[in-house]
Amino acid sequence: MDYQKIIDKLIEFASEYGIKVIGAVVIWIIGSWIIKKISKVLEKAMAKSNYDESLRKFLKNLVGWILKILLILAILGNLGVETTSFAAILAAAGLAIGMALQGSLANFAGGVLLMIFKPFAIGDLIEAQGELGNVKEIEIFTTKIVTPENKLVILPNGALSNGNITNYSAEGILKVFHTIGVSYDADIKKTKEVLLKVLTAQDKVLQDPAPMVEVSALGESSVDFAVRPSVMAEHYWDVYFETLEKSKEALDAAGIEIPYPHSVEIQKKA
Repeated sequence: MDYQKIIDKLIEFASEYGIKVIGAVVIWIIGSWIIKKISKVLEKAMAKSNYDESLRKFLKNLVGWILKILLILAILGNLGVETTSFAAILAAAGLAIGMALQGSLANFAGGVLLMIFKPFAIGDLIEAQGELGNVKEIEIFTTKIVTPENKLVILPNGALSNGNITNYSAEGILKVFHTIGVSYDADIKKTKEVLLKVLTAQDKVLQDPAPMVEVSALGESSVDFAVRPSVMAEHYWDVYFETLEKSKEALDAAGIEIPYPHSVEIQKKA
């Protein structure tokens, strides 16, 4: 065995690849340090912006993996490995996965947008995609709301983020809208007093802004009153139903008629 040749080959190999290997190690150490720094800065920025915890973890891991892949490609390039084919393979794989999971990715992207821009929060009363209810849970792919009938509705985040969203809780105070009709024979001033008393007697009705009762329309068979109490968002349905019930009781007690359709039977004598 010619040891001299082996030594010469090792020296040749070391001289050719030694610097590249050392460079690759240096790139790995520096790159890993930079990735950690970027992850910490990203974590602090998301925490300061009050991002959802699950979203923070996901984005941090996603950015970390992307940076690590780029770091590995940089190291391979430094070692003289052709990285064009690797990039093409990654691009093709990404395209294939994207086509296969098109709907899921749309929902995922919608979930990320909802968590970043926060058009609503858990507990808010919202109306979206033809559904009305309180937000129970915001997940990365879907959002769950509970309707007034206590039905659980699961909305895909893709459609939710691209559609109209009405957030009834965003301002903190809601107005309950009721239209109550009384007979044309009823005294307008007395009717307003009765309905206002119903509103002011409820503990959950806010006095600032003050509740409002005004004539809103002169209908075919009734004088219609717009009844508008202001409430905190969490008391909306309590006041909504109690106002209807108490208004009927108070109007009956005051002798004010609420008109309803009548049928008149006419019999013709033979």
